[in-house]
Formats: sequence, C-alpha cells, structure tokens
Amino acid sequence: MGGFFAVASKESCVLDLFYGTDYHSHLGTRRAGMAVYGENGFDRAIHNIENAPFRTKFEKDVEELKGNLGIGCISDFEPQPLLVNSHLGSFAITSVGKIANVDVLVKECFDNGKTHFLEMSGGSINPTEIAAAIINQKDSILEGLQYLQEKVVGSLSVLILTKDGIYASRDRLGRTPVVVGQKDEAYCLSFENFAYFNLGYRAYKELGPAEIVFMTADGVTTLSEPKEEMKMCAFLWVYYGYPTSGYEGVNVEEMRYESGRRMARRDNVQADIAAGVPDSGVPAAIGYSNEAHIPFARPFIKYTPTWPRSFMPTSQEQRNMIARMKLIPVQSLIEDKKLLLIDDSIVRGTQLGETTEFLYESGAKEVHVRPACPPIMYGCKYLNFSRSTSEMDLITRRVILEREGEITDELLEEYTNPDSEKYQAMVEDIRQKLGFTSLQYARLDDIVEAIGLSPCKLCTYCWSGKE
Repeated sequence: MGGFFAVASKESCVLDLFYGTDYHSHLGTRRAGMAVYGENGFDRAIHNIENAPFRTKFEKDVEELKGNLGIGCISDFEPQPLLVNSHLGSFAITSVGKIANVDVLVKECFDNGKTHFLEMSGGSINPTEIAAAIINQKDSILEGLQYLQEKVVGSLSVLILTKDGIYASRDRLGRTPVVVGQKDEAYCLSFENFAYFNLGYRAYKELGPAEIVFMTADGVTTLSEPKEEMKMCAFLWVYYGYPTSGYEGVNVEEMRYESGRRMARRDNVQADIAAGVPDSGVPAAIGYSNEAHIPFARPFIKYTPTWPRSFMPTSQEQRNMIARMKLIPVQSLIEDKKLLLIDDSIVRGTQLGETTEFLYESGAKEVHVRPACPPIMYGCKYLNFSRSTSEMDLITRRVILEREGEITDELLEEYTNPDSEKYQAMVEDIRQKLGFTSLQYARLDDIVEAIGLSPCKLCTYCWSGKE
C-alpha cells in the first residue's frame, strides 16, 4: 500500500510535511521520502524504514530541508519521491496505487522513443518512474496526468511538485482517497484526512474520481473535473484505514462498529466475552459486544514498543513470529472462558490459527471466530494490499482446490455466495483447519450497508470477484 502528503505554504512547509507524512506510517513499511522546493531549488531525502520509524530516520532532514512547497510519501516497496528533469521542466513525483499493466506500458515507452528505466533491487521497475515517463509523453503536466489516467490498468493517484505549485491527480475510479486541508496561508493534500487535524488544517474538499487539481499557498484550482464513476476500495474501511480517517464522508471507526453490530444480529453464539484482535478487529468487536450484550474484554494485549507492525519483515515466517511475540495473554480473562474473537479478515489463516492455538494453550474452553469481512477469494488487482505472489496463498483458494481438484470462475462464483452449500462447506473446512470452535464471516451485503455508499461506488473485488 502507501500514503502521501503535500504542503504549499507561505512560510516553511517542512514541519507540516514531516508530521503529515509520518501520520501515514500505518500504510507502508519499507521506504519513505520527502521532497521540497525553495530558494535553493529542489531538495530530497529518502530512507529505508524497515527497522526504524519514519520520525527517527527523518529528524535530521527536517533541520536541513528548506522550502515552501513539498511532497512526502510512505511506501511498501519503491523509493520515492523521484526527481525528474524533462521537456516539461524539473519536478518531483510520488504515487500511490498499483499498475497492473506494467509490461505493456514499459513496451509502449520503448516503442515511442529511445528511453530507459532504472532497475530497482529485485529486477523490477519503479512504477512511479513509469508514471513520470508516461506523463512526459505529453506537452503539459496536466495532459500527461490525464493520459496516465487513461493508460493505467489498476489505480494510481499522483502528486507532482513543481517550482510553481503542486499537482494532485486522484486515480481514475477513485479507488483511493485524495483530500485537501486548509489553514491560514497554507493548504495541504493528503491520503488520510486525519493527518492534518493536529497540524491546524480544516477540511477543504475531497477530490472526486479522476479529478486533477493544482495547489499553491493561495488556493486549490481544479484543472480536470471529477468523473461520475467511482470504485472506492471497501477494504480501506475494513482494515487499512486509520480509525480516525473518513472516506467519502464515512468514518472508519464508525463503520467498523456498525459492521460488528450487523454481525451480531446474524449470530446466536453463547460466549463469556467478546474480543478483537488488536488493532483493527477491536472496533468491530465493540460493536458486536454492544449489540449482543456479551461483555467486551481484552484477553491479550498488543505489545507495541518494539513490534509496532507485524507485516514489517519481508519473510512471512518472521512476520508470523512477530505476530505471536507481540500478543501478551491476560491469563485470568482466558482460562475456562468461551471466547468470541473478531479479526478484520482471514488471508492465509496462519496467524489467526496460531493465535487460536495460543488461546487454547492458555486455558480457553472455546474460541469462536468472526472475521469482520467476507472470505477473501481474489488477490487485489488494483492496490498493493498484500505481499502474496499467488492467489493460492489465500486459505479459501487452497480449500476450494482440495474440495474440487480445480478452480474455475464458475466455481468461485458459487463459493462467494454465502447462501450456497459450497460456501458453507468451505467455511466448515476452514474452521476445522484452523481449529476454531465455530466460524462465521461477515456478509458482503452487511459490509456495504455499514459503509453506507451505493454498492456501485464500491470495489469489492477481493470478496466477490466483481469490480
């Protein structure tokens, strides 16, 4: 995944840029960067943040960077922002999203003229560099951003820092957010709207799908009007979004409460306590608890001082180990108890299965699991939500293959229907594999209703296979 932040100010932008970018640390775990423009031209800092928080890596840069215009980013993979010098002038560029047709776009760039791309470690090409190359095929940055929206399969929201101001382009179908904040003598652009609250900004506007704006310290001008069609990623509310964030007017924490309430209305399990897997499962568990009148408690506590993010290491084995290490049991709340456990989702199943085993070893009588979203059946084509390279990493796919001997689109459609026999059989197989006392997923229709937007404005591909 990833997140970005930008500031245009009549005074120094560096502190706002530093803290605003830092507030996106939950969205990326490997690379971070900031670029500014001031009296000395462009300046930039990029660091690896795999083993240290953003703040500690960039504290020295805050003292050295000078400028009134700046962009920053947190990324799971590629180093950015990139500095570019082309016929459009010099600019810095950063992006959030996923280009699914990388090979096609790279070939087109080669065919349109002798060019080259710098290879990252691992042999891949930086998608932000590809975006810059496509933009540079046109006669203006605005035309280039519009062309990029047309060419990218997947999604890509972009910030471009020039000497005169900052361009922002929300991806063509609005799968991810871009919001604008305002305060006296400054404006900001952000992925997460909460990132500017404590910096003194107030909400100004949210970009619509495919909207392109130009921001200076004096204001924000729309250069390309928003489109009607939108496919906002529903998984942002379920998992990736920070609790204090809101997208399209819908707060993340409130949506998760409502999701938990709707899960409880469809359930009749008998449990002593309801608990959420920290952190994103907690609000759904609170909503469930309030609706079902099952006491909410924390049978294990997340130890965050040294293990803030379980998905930080590249090794899945190490991530699983960290996930175990950072959950500390409260023995008296587990022993001889019937636990109802809500997690945000089940992907591979490894961590939740080990968590359940850990609860049994700690004396739990029963562990009833309620994922706060439907079974994940498809790998996301539009955003970098997972490090998985194969859909067979998904426990749903493995179970279906074991049951059917093959996987077809027709079979998958049957297995995504929560009222079908095949769906019920798949859920039972997953329950047995992971050792749960019972297993019941949230339903897609409940998720959509909890968000409250029209279903045609949401992308639910990872659950339904339908955009």
